[in-house]
Amino acid sequence: MKLAFLGTPEVAARTLNALVEAGHDVRAVVTRADTRRGRGGDASPSPVKRVALELGLAVVHAPGEALAFGADLGVVVAYGRLVKPDVLAQLPMVNIHFSLLPRWRGAAPVERSILAGDTVTGVCIMALEEGLDTGPVYARQEVAIGEEETAAELRQRLGDVGTGMLLRLLSADLPEPVPQEGEATYAAKLAMDELRLDFAAGARACHRVVRVGRAWTTFRGRRFLVHCAAVEASDGSGQVALGPGQVAGDRVGTGDADVHLRLLEVQPEGKPRMHGSDWARGAR
Repeated sequence: MKLAFLGTPEVAARTLNALVEAGHDVRAVVTRADTRRGRGGDASPSPVKRVALELGLAVVHAPGEALAFGADLGVVVAYGRLVKPDVLAQLPMVNIHFSLLPRWRGAAPVERSILAGDTVTGVCIMALEEGLDTGPVYARQEVAIGEEETAAELRQRLGDVGTGMLLRLLSADLPEPVPQEGEATYAAKLAMDELRLDFAAGARACHRVVRVGRAWTTFRGRRFLVHCAAVEASDGSGQVALGPGQVAGDRVGTGDADVHLRLLEVQPEGKPRMHGSDWARGAR
């Protein structure tokens, strides 16, 4: 089967590379245009574009441009944009989605599943249609979420699962997809306010925000990032009880009276990442 591939981030680049290694004929790759970053404004290609160029594949920046390459099927992995109906009418597409649809349709299914405290998520390969992740499903597989697993780690693992599912699916004629069943929930892109740590909400809720990434609070009036943390119960050794947001060393009190959040890796504004214990000694 002749394929067009649509994707942007690293997790999609891994799938693209696996398709080529498996011998599939990828005629064109669709990804976002280069972005300019840094003081010099140097152009930065997406991870998918970097891999595509290394593999000698044609790269375009709009789904409609892929129609000229004679593909039979489009494969979509974290492309990040909707594909217009007129393009889908000419080129059918399948999408690897990182949730058990119809739960967590939308842009941030991995992050939303962690924030909600889900213990199980999964991967669905569905037919792409005009609605937001509403298409019927060709294959699905459940995946357990680790208690300490970050969104980045879970996304990579789901990407590997989805790639294996896709390769198996493309090894034969596509089966008849099954309509989604159940109550739909939506995974909107996270706002920065949602990543602010609310210590009154409890240690486990804060820990989930940290696992999602870019968690922040303020310390002495300046922004303070928490990159890694752990939930720890009081050890019964006479530790002073901490109220929500109160700090003792690298411990922060939460809404759980007998549980605190231990800061393992932090980044005060204007400084590099550091161990929480090192920060605590310096901050006094």
